Amino acid sequence: MFPRPPFPGEVRRAAASGRSRSRPRGGGGGTVLLPSMLMFGVILASSGLLLMIEKGILAEVKPPPLHPAAGELSRRGGGGGGGEAAGDLDYEVLRDIRNRTIRAVCGQRAMPRSVWELPAGQRRTVLRHLLVSDKYRFLYCYVPKVACSNWKRILKVLDGALESVDVKLKMDHKSDLVFLGDMKPDEISYRLKNYYKFIFVRNPMERLLSAYRNKFGEIKEYQQKYGVEIVRRYRKNGGSSAGDDVTFSEFLRYLLDEEAERMNEHWMPIYNLCQPCAVRYDFIGSYERLNADADYVLERVQSPSFIRFPERQSWYKPVTAETLHYYLCNTQRRLIKELLTKYILDFSLFAYPLPNITSEFCRQ
Repeated sequence: MFPRPPFPGEVRRAAASGRSRSRPRGGGGGTVLLPSMLMFGVILASSGLLLMIEKGILAEVKPPPLHPAAGELSRRGGGGGGGEAAGDLDYEVLRDIRNRTIRAVCGQRAMPRSVWELPAGQRRTVLRHLLVSDKYRFLYCYVPKVACSNWKRILKVLDGALESVDVKLKMDHKSDLVFLGDMKPDEISYRLKNYYKFIFVRNPMERLLSAYRNKFGEIKEYQQKYGVEIVRRYRKNGGSSAGDDVTFSEFLRYLLDEEAERMNEHWMPIYNLCQPCAVRYDFIGSYERLNADADYVLERVQSPSFIRFPERQSWYKPVTAETLHYYLCNTQRRLIKELLTKYILDFSLFAYPLPNITSEFCRQ
């Protein structure tokens, strides 16, 4: 059963004021202060960017590309459309904004400079998400709900474990893949220093909605493991639920009460998964330019010319702008506003606009 989306008037009221949000475990002062330091860095970076744009400085600066520069992209298999041209001005500006924001935020004194400066739990998370290709000398930080299954499929083909990206089989997310976290410290350091490193990112709210619809609408394991508990916790007399009717509002309330570092990987912030300050990525691709950016990466790592990024599976139900509009506009604004602070680094570092939930927009 697909969980029915909330309709106006049906979104349940917030938990009683007596319910306390979960607090970070451990008494270290750095753990408490870090979010405020990050917020300060984001605000500082954003202010600097606005000033540079106003003075026309941004267009004159040529930072190292986290995306391909104009003219560098070589297409495979005709992926992408005319709107994905590498020389597009909007794309150039977006790339520069991402570069500068990451530099400004990650340049703050409190930010980690390497994975070895991270707390043990955070280091384990990022090393578990960095996939290794020794043959083609690259590291890919996979982010669930950002086409990571197809990238894993490509890695298996490159390693010879899979014949073709078009082979129809259920993706095994563990076997025939090499994780950086399984290696020795000196092996990890060598690859982080010498291999090409990339990630792919996605609009945070779109990614959350995709995870919600997929896990609670289609995957029984998630319904039983998370759905039953979410309904029991946030719905009056919800003890009889099978976990397949979680509302989007209930899911967001659950996220608000969860510590980011302890979240399931499908809704953990990208920042926590891939640590872009501790790992200096050479390329940040985006879900919105998936085919063009994937083509660029495949060219950059010199993969065989017959390997192309797989087509979207026929059963996949994409999150459209209309779908996102519907869910956001039928959810309490307070929930969304509170959630933004948890994902603010994903919005800021990767230059995604905050969701528009104004009354005027929602009436459209």
